[in-house]
Amino acid sequence: MTGIKFAWDAVGGDPALLSRVGTVVRREALEARLPVRELGRACVGACALAAAELGARRAGLAEVPEVRVDDAAVAAAFLSERLLRVDGRAPVSFAPLSRLWRTADGWVRTHANYPHHRTRLLDALKLPRHASPEDVAARFAECSALEAEETVYGAGGLAVALRTPEQWAAHEQSAVLAGRPLVERVRLDSAPARVLAPLADSAPLLPAAGLRVLDLTRVLAGPVATRTLALLGADVLRLDAPRLPELPDLHADTGIGKRSATLDLAVDRRTFEELLAAADVVVTGYRPGALDRFGLSPEALVERRPGLVVAQVSAWGAYGPWAGRRGFDSLVQVATGIATVEGSAERPGALPAQALDHGTGYLLAGAVLRALTEQSHDGGSRSVRLALARTARWLTEVVEHEEAGDVLPNGRSTAVDPRFGERDSVFGRVRYALPAVSFVGGPVDWARPPVPWGTDAPGWD
Repeated sequence: MTGIKFAWDAVGGDPALLSRVGTVVRREALEARLPVRELGRACVGACALAAAELGARRAGLAEVPEVRVDDAAVAAAFLSERLLRVDGRAPVSFAPLSRLWRTADGWVRTHANYPHHRTRLLDALKLPRHASPEDVAARFAECSALEAEETVYGAGGLAVALRTPEQWAAHEQSAVLAGRPLVERVRLDSAPARVLAPLADSAPLLPAAGLRVLDLTRVLAGPVATRTLALLGADVLRLDAPRLPELPDLHADTGIGKRSATLDLAVDRRTFEELLAAADVVVTGYRPGALDRFGLSPEALVERRPGLVVAQVSAWGAYGPWAGRRGFDSLVQVATGIATVEGSAERPGALPAQALDHGTGYLLAGAVLRALTEQSHDGGSRSVRLALARTARWLTEVVEHEEAGDVLPNGRSTAVDPRFGERDSVFGRVRYALPAVSFVGGPVDWARPPVPWGTDAPGWD
């Protein structure tokens, strides 16, 4: 329970409520050298407890419902984008140019799943658009890892040099993150207490029912957070720029329970302001400062919509020399020393899941739920902020291996059996991992199937 206790404290939870959490330990779930299983259990547990707490408040329950965190469900949730099936087809994961490459003195990791990132990578390496992985490998072999990192980032692409934990600890960005909490929570003003409509006396208990969430996130961490809020009853509307379509398989996985619309903020500000005027939560997942020019900083948003909860997630954090850099889970693992720890003398390794993305996503959702509960007591617009690299520091320096809880069966687990849901959708017949967030009386599945990117009009239901 030490991991859940740490995560629950990070989102501002009452320690007395930890007695409502039970765990089912499955030792073969998310096996790794680092305590990934414990990280997942802690993040999902804190989120589920925050949901149960808010649900109890809105339903007028005498006590918070019991929370059960099953490692099998957590493992499936952390692998959801890989376990998804559409008409039996496995998803496309990483593109050919998203991988580790040998350099003259080590390794570099690139991310080029999106067409514009692939183009920038090839431009940085002075290669044509039709270049092959072999062409890229030859270019990287000619330079140092740090030189490759700076060259590609300088061209707007994504590449990170492999570092050991000691090298990362000596990096200025690491020092900045070390001085920041795992979850940054700020009260922005003295807006009056939020009046939450009582929940109807019916099953399931949906803590976020009636709340409207603007989802301005991409890829994994942010969409996992908003997918969780959708599970809990929120009306989640994902907004994307028309020129930046999401990867279809990833969108099918993280878009379940949500609606999806496109909106050009530089052109149609009136529509956005109408959406904002009726929103309760705004979640952003772009580089810190990238949306500020559109008036989307937390301070600017709450000035126009007092009482709002603004949640932000980024790769490297909002401060320090890398604050403005793009990043993804795979890159953060390489930069922070995780790939070194999980690898061998011959080749860097990786965590068994995109655990930084998923863990941070559940923590972000938990922080939003706790902010809503706090608002119902003493008001105030709220800002919560997390970073993948800060979660990485928690994993590598704080989280410990632990086996406390109910270990099944007969004292040890012999298998991890994911729980799946299936339903028809516009994509086809989709099979997906069922929710890991679970509490007595709570939802067991999403209300909506996923829809293709940009399907819906930019308006509230």
